[in-house]
Amino acid sequence: MSRSLQQAEALFDLERYEQAAALAAQHLAGDPDDATALVLLARCRHRLGDEQQALTAVEQALRVEPESVSAWLTHTHVLLALKEYEQAEVSARRAVELAPQYWASHYTLGTVLDRSVLYRPVLGRSVLDRPVRDRGVLHRPVRDRAARVERKRAACESARTAVALAPEESDAHFLLGLTAHRTGNHRVARQAYETALRLNPDSSAAHNNLSLLHLRRQWLRPGSWTRAAEGFVQSAALDLNDRQARFNLETMAWGTVSGARWVALAGIIAVSCGSAHLRAGATGNDALLTYLACAAVLVGSWGGWLLWQTRRVPPHLRRPLLLVARGCRQVLGMAFAVTLLIVHSSLALVLWHSAVFSALAIPLFFFAIVMSVAGHTALQQRAPKP
Repeated sequence: MSRSLQQAEALFDLERYEQAAALAAQHLAGDPDDATALVLLARCRHRLGDEQQALTAVEQALRVEPESVSAWLTHTHVLLALKEYEQAEVSARRAVELAPQYWASHYTLGTVLDRSVLYRPVLGRSVLDRPVRDRGVLHRPVRDRAARVERKRAACESARTAVALAPEESDAHFLLGLTAHRTGNHRVARQAYETALRLNPDSSAAHNNLSLLHLRRQWLRPGSWTRAAEGFVQSAALDLNDRQARFNLETMAWGTVSGARWVALAGIIAVSCGSAHLRAGATGNDALLTYLACAAVLVGSWGGWLLWQTRRVPPHLRRPLLLVARGCRQVLGMAFAVTLLIVHSSLALVLWHSAVFSALAIPLFFFAIVMSVAGHTALQQRAPKP
């Protein structure tokens, strides 16, 4: 390997892709058929988001050296970026044929199978036999549920093979967790994510996905909600561009505020019953007991809810959740509706004689329901695409 190519590899490892690509192109000017340089150039262009140039470079490398495993793997990742799932699977299987004992071959195949579970593969053709402009237009959805399940299982098996060949590779364990998660094997998924985090504590995706498993068990295991929030905060802190973790935090904040509407409903019912009793003519000790009972329900229900939230959300999580909530219109809208219910319940004890004011309870609660439905719908529409 020439000195310029070695420098380009070093620059690539330092994530200085533009400089690495320039050095690789400079080397290729003198040796245009160097497959190693072509693959490196393709990897640089791929990292820079220029997939068409990356595809051109790696396909030239495959023409020069058809049995280059690194070229086939790079070709697969470029095609995945272009959402050319059929041809990406062809390339990945070719890499497995050439290097069956190389963990990255099975890891790449598992990644392709996982991402392309909704597409039917077209095998048996060379990716070099078709012009670039013809690719990507023949994706056919797999409508057979059994076929989708089989592809998910195949992805999981590829991930297991990658883990067996490279037990110290965190990426292999993460893929196993992801594919097991999709097949519903949550025990294996949790163990795989935990292993991936042990090997690479800075894996934002592993923190995020493990938190999703914790969130799923929030009603079965005490503390699961808290562990999920901690994981999402950690994921967002590790990757500032991770929209998925931030969205999950927004969803948790919205769910917390939305759940408060039922506490507000309990207060409304208690105060409404008390106001009706007072308007019916209760006086003296009877009226005092009515006031005290209504106040006890209000203070007890909201005090209990606040105590629960204080225990569920430790101090180090309160600021991140508050910042996320302040930046989410759905959370603010739900908080506004719940606040109206709280204000109404509090004032109803003073204005119990006003039938018009008491009648506002029903429309205010329905307003909270509408805000809940609208907020949930808006959040789902904003969900980041995988």
